[in-house]
Amino acid sequence: MSPAVLIAVGIVLPPLLYVFYTSVDGSALSLAPFGEVLTSRLFTRALGTTLVIAATASVLSLLLGFIVALHLARQPARCRTALTVLVLLPLWTSVLVKCFAFAIILGREGIINNFLSWIFDAKIQLPLVLNRVGLFIGLTNFLIPFVVLPVLASLLAIDGAIYRAASIMGAKPVRIFWTVTIPLSLPGVFAALLSAFVMSLGAFVVPALLGGSQDQMLSNLIDFYNRQILAWPKASAVSVILFGMALIFAAPLALWRRRKV
Repeated sequence: MSPAVLIAVGIVLPPLLYVFYTSVDGSALSLAPFGEVLTSRLFTRALGTTLVIAATASVLSLLLGFIVALHLARQPARCRTALTVLVLLPLWTSVLVKCFAFAIILGREGIINNFLSWIFDAKIQLPLVLNRVGLFIGLTNFLIPFVVLPVLASLLAIDGAIYRAASIMGAKPVRIFWTVTIPLSLPGVFAALLSAFVMSLGAFVVPALLGGSQDQMLSNLIDFYNRQILAWPKASAVSVILFGMALIFAAPLALWRRRKV
């Protein structure tokens, strides 16, 4: 994998270093952009929104993804393969295209509202987009495949003899689930939750197209500084902070994977 790693580093590292260089105001080597950003009410609000949205979207994706993974784990191998392809199918479509599709489906004049209006024979315009509801729908749709795979791997690694032993000892299915399935699947759950959280931190397209004005995350703040007011040092400073947050939350996941290897 060394050639691929070297190519990736060669592509990613130069612009990343330039972002770090710009964040310290170039040759001035000043931390003033960081000071201005950290004391900004706009940054504080975007940081809180980012953490809340990332945490909530990760938990929702984990709950839905665990159900899907549990169903897949109980299927025969051939059927599981076909269903896993369906789980991965959303990854084959650009997130931008999916956001526009959700805007059509969830809009006030969208498919869902039109269908409900037809069912109840009344004008129904549920606010399902350009708010946090639409944002969570878009994020969970994007994150669920990344949750299903590690959880499924943990579930498939559980020895079937443990289930049989628990059943022979008189444990009911509900108790087996809580005392066997959940504890033994925790490594996959932990990896899935951290992966989803880290990816949610840097979400940009979904909050920009499906979220409302109160749902602007750090990535949207970077875009605001970069394109709206041309404050490139501030935009770079926020980028470095967001990059550091991702590294902090990704470190436990990397350590866990290294221990597994």
